[in-house]
Amino acid sequence: MSYTEIDRNSVVDGSLHQTMRAGVYRGLGRVQPENVPVPKISEGEVLMRVAACGICGTDVKKVQHALVRPPQILGHEIAGTIVSVGSGVRRWKVGDRVSSFHHIPCGSCFYCDRQLYSQCAQYKKVGLTAGFDPNGGGFAQYVRVMPWIAERGIVQIPEEVSFEEATFIEPVNTCLKAIDKARIVGDELVFVIGQGPIGLLLTFLARQTGATVLASDPIPFRQQMSVRFGSVMCFDPKSADVAAETRGYRGGIGADAVLIAAADPKTVPLALNVARPGGRVLLFAQNDPLMQIEFPAAAVGIEEKEILGSYSASIDWQERSAELVFRNRGLFRELISHRFSLEAIGDAFRLASHPAEDSLKLVILP
Repeated sequence: MSYTEIDRNSVVDGSLHQTMRAGVYRGLGRVQPENVPVPKISEGEVLMRVAACGICGTDVKKVQHALVRPPQILGHEIAGTIVSVGSGVRRWKVGDRVSSFHHIPCGSCFYCDRQLYSQCAQYKKVGLTAGFDPNGGGFAQYVRVMPWIAERGIVQIPEEVSFEEATFIEPVNTCLKAIDKARIVGDELVFVIGQGPIGLLLTFLARQTGATVLASDPIPFRQQMSVRFGSVMCFDPKSADVAAETRGYRGGIGADAVLIAAADPKTVPLALNVARPGGRVLLFAQNDPLMQIEFPAAAVGIEEKEILGSYSASIDWQERSAELVFRNRGLFRELISHRFSLEAIGDAFRLASHPAEDSLKLVILP
């Protein structure tokens, strides 16, 4: 049955098939297409027909390093169409084109009062599932959206915006939060390490503040894309001394802020070397619970450089991230280098785990 036929049955006469296709994580390095039950919704919930879901670096880490217990259906950069609504749902109707976040905070706890939403107990509960333990579920044909997400975590997609473009709303939100955490303002010099999809989004958003952006990445194609997304220049870290280049660019002073969008722990001491005394280093890609990092203590204790962290999205940036994606959808679409069906999800994860010279964002089209 085709995507269009499934949508027509769901939207017009309310009928849904009992099973669907999904990419199921089955253990270290294994994601495979399987038949699973279509999720059933309850009061306050909606069912979404997934049209597109981006592969996030966190998904890759979970699969590569077996960080979650199988079986799981991952995927949280989701866009699609609402095909069923539970009783009590007032904000959404069948046929709405939407993108959904998978974490939403309670708004009233100790951490929410301090805008540390990702540390809220409710935020840590994933509110999207396609079956098994809730873990996003976007790598499936249908996903169940739980009440607290349906109420506060869904964004409507304008007709002129494609589902593929809308998958950037969640990752752009995470990057906006990082820019805010790093306190980047105009007239500053910012260095971004790594120019994969997230690094390029950080480059773009840092430039939007008025800051001057330098970057580094070893892949020539990504170096070119870096300039496209707003950097003044992008260095090859294998052949350039990026700290010396940065200081040379600014009369002997390093960068005000360094954003790390590469998971290698060796990038942290590098970033501290690139940052000026009193500068900030933000860890974006260092979210592996097994990773250990070493760096010179004097960089913090004497040179007063700050090390900051930023994790996941923020409800405060929900509307702004959607606006940015809708306005810049043509540019962001250039980040999509490969598209895969659910049947080829194993190939997609192999490429995501070992990027090619020309690969950037990979999108699953269920």
